[in-house]
Amino acid sequence: MTPIIDLRGADLLRTYRPTILLLIGIGLAACHRDGGDSAAKATKPAAGTVLHLGYQKIGPPFLLKARSETLEARLASLGARAEWIEFQAGPPLLEAMAAGAVDIGYVGETPPIFAQAGGVAFVYVASEPPAPKAEAILVHADSPLKTVGDLRGKRVVLNRGANVHYLLVQALKRAGLTPKDIEIVFLAPADGRLAFESRQVDAWAIWDPFLADAEGAGARVLQNGEGLVDNRLYYVARRELAEQQPDLVRAVMAEYRTLSDWQAHHADEVAKILEGSSKIKYDSLLVAERRHAFGIEVITPEILAGQQTIADTFTGLGILPRAIRVADAVLPRAEYVSAP
Repeated sequence: MTPIIDLRGADLLRTYRPTILLLIGIGLAACHRDGGDSAAKATKPAAGTVLHLGYQKIGPPFLLKARSETLEARLASLGARAEWIEFQAGPPLLEAMAAGAVDIGYVGETPPIFAQAGGVAFVYVASEPPAPKAEAILVHADSPLKTVGDLRGKRVVLNRGANVHYLLVQALKRAGLTPKDIEIVFLAPADGRLAFESRQVDAWAIWDPFLADAEGAGARVLQNGEGLVDNRLYYVARRELAEQQPDLVRAVMAEYRTLSDWQAHHADEVAKILEGSSKIKYDSLLVAERRHAFGIEVITPEILAGQQTIADTFTGLGILPRAIRVADAVLPRAEYVSAP
């Protein structure tokens, strides 16, 4: 069997430390807490401003990039233009935001928590509604594993710092286990699937549309997020941009709201668009679209409380290097999403 990396307990903290120290060095230099009305700091975008938007080959940012005519017109009216930068997942997108290379991005629940602990200067802008069925822990069709409790001593692969990390922690907790009771292997989705299909691991924690694609290939859901996690997706912005040029953030979010309204009623067309870029089967993308939670929501105290619970859980497990206050990553009195 090809060797794989076993990262559990304190080893996970050591694995994160180099990146965290780098982010602290970059992020704290620019990060400060907003003590007043952020609108007072707003400035008009300079002509020729370039807005760097992060995207992946799946999800709303890719769709907005593919249908960007109205976004380009809206930004042009503000003297700005968009430049798109591709990422494989949320954590590297937020690392790029720490360096000022990305202005607005779209990530799962967990990456911003690690980013905030690392000192990345970002703010939450908006959220999508919960979608707990859109992530799950998978096992092979013929696996003898029937419950999460059966994972004791088994190998589980997942993307480090992704939303499924919290799903796994919560599922283990309900089963009376901790991450120390299993072997965790951290791989990006493509490599995670290879490890799973080659049976180097016993289970795979993954999200849609990779989840739907694996199900279509015969994988079995051991546990999805229902009753365990919200599985929200977040729009985040570089803090300095949100403070100084909130109109640019609002312009982008207005386009995302329009896109979400369209996406909710065009699953077939969305699946066809994403099929060409993601190398995921059309049928799988259609399943994922039907599990997607549509809509753009204002960040509320309740949403922040959910993120705080995740952060406190990871702090308690020794995964985060320090405790954080999630509310510090929201600008007072700032709102970037208008009523529908």
